[in-house]
Amino acid sequence: MSTNPEKSAGRSSRDNARTGAIVVLAVVVTLFAVLNTESVEVNWIFGSGHAPLIVVIVISVLVGIVLTYMAERLSRRRKS
Repeated sequence: MSTNPEKSAGRSSRDNARTGAIVVLAVVVTLFAVLNTESVEVNWIFGSGHAPLIVVIVISVLVGIVLTYMAERLSRRRKS
């Protein structure tokens, strides 16, 4: 049993701040998605096509995350 009054009374202010930040981030991402629905032309190496702008942005962010993760793993492996 915890004797800390802050924990026994419910959620800490840190937990509340984290939840608030997640809610704000979810609202911003939702607004961003709703405001970027127009179709744009995407030029690939071999051809082109049309896609909603939000899809292009999300795919670009995901590719960036994967490349950053791979670069960090490679960097850690070289240091070992």
